[in-house]
Amino acid sequence: MITTANSFNAGSETAGLRRQLLAWYAHGRRDLPWRRSRDPYAIWVSEIMLQQTRVAVVIERYRAFLARFPTLASLALASEQDVLALWSGLGYYRRARMLHKAARFVADHHHGKMPVTAEGLRALPGIGAYTAAAIASIAHGEAVAVVDGNVERVLCRLEGLDAASPTGAAALKRRIAGVADRLLDPEQPGDFNQALMELGATMCLPRNPQCLLCPLASRCQTRGEHKTQPRPRMLSRQVAHALAVRIGRQPGAGPGEARREVLLEQRPASLTVMPGLWELPALLDPAVPAQELRMTVRHAIMQINYYVRIRTVAEDDVDALTVSSGRRRWVPLDEAAGMALTGLTRKVLTRGRLLSPAVPDANAAQPALNLR
Repeated sequence: MITTANSFNAGSETAGLRRQLLAWYAHGRRDLPWRRSRDPYAIWVSEIMLQQTRVAVVIERYRAFLARFPTLASLALASEQDVLALWSGLGYYRRARMLHKAARFVADHHHGKMPVTAEGLRALPGIGAYTAAAIASIAHGEAVAVVDGNVERVLCRLEGLDAASPTGAAALKRRIAGVADRLLDPEQPGDFNQALMELGATMCLPRNPQCLLCPLASRCQTRGEHKTQPRPRMLSRQVAHALAVRIGRQPGAGPGEARREVLLEQRPASLTVMPGLWELPALLDPAVPAQELRMTVRHAIMQINYYVRIRTVAEDDVDALTVSSGRRRWVPLDEAAGMALTGLTRKVLTRGRLLSPAVPDANAAQPALNLR
């Protein structure tokens, strides 16, 4: 059962809250690159990237992505492997695939023009209620409320809602959506939605909320204290991969033009996780001898912490020491940098000084949800 203290009344109370929140946002909001544009395509890219990924990681990835694919048409014309290559290291690769699929859908069925309403946007592949509302309100000024994890937390605290009961999850979401609709500023819906998300990302934090600095503290029913569901525990797994590098020579290369090549394996298309991406071959035996250990790496994917051993393997020993589960290629390192690598593979090659670091690694720290 959901209980609540005195809810906000319509009229002056709501109008006052809107003014306070919008004034705070106008004065102190973070200068993020996607906030400098009202282009629905650019906003769409940012919203997809920000799902499950920290802002600090997204900023440079966003700039690089728009530099390579500045328009929806350029993204629609690109190959999936090119899109995945630029996404490499951000994780949750289904987001990139669905973004690409939706761009092609818009190009084929909407003459390259994205729908302007939240309802129309929801008809595109991979765009749900949250993303559609964000694009429609920010780019087109549609008065539709956005509810992400940050907004849920802010509204639960403001209204004193109990978010801990698993049996009332659906009812709680309906209640939150109703509060969001009621509080939304119809004159500035895009800024209001972004202000609520910003408040959750910078002030109304999951732990140690900054209540003394919060512009809505006097209106808050809980001052940061409310019951929530416990976070799922991270699982741990140990894996091992082979790092095999050789001196190769491309057809037609002259004397002295030999380049180093690394052995990569493409994940089968039938896999549900990262299909089609390229990775280092897996070792048969995860117990790597100390003299052969090149490095150890910690890598987080969703709710799993991987503790990874990387073994240096000679070309002649590859078949005997690794598990073959996909198509393999010896790839020149300068070519590998532009391939659709898994985040772990790019991390290993970068730390081994075989690739130059391009942009921040999405797995440099444990991933967090909705930290905008």
